[in-house]
Amino acid sequence: MQCNIDARGKAVRLVLGIILALLGGGLLLVGSGETWSVIAGLSCLGGGGFTIFEGAAGWCVVRAMGFRTKI
Repeated sequence: MQCNIDARGKAVRLVLGIILALLGGGLLLVGSGETWSVIAGLSCLGGGGFTIFEGAAGWCVVRAMGFRTKI
């Protein structure tokens, strides 16, 4: 994987990933084990983890597919 985002893009993705991961953890803790909260929490955790990976690696899957992003 070749780096395809700059420092600003990395920072935005890291912050967004951390926010999503915290939101997912909160949903899992507060949702009392209800199905919707488990699905939403795990989805946020997975998305947040992948977004953190993108920021740390400097690689964006959307840009790798050929789309232009503003960040």
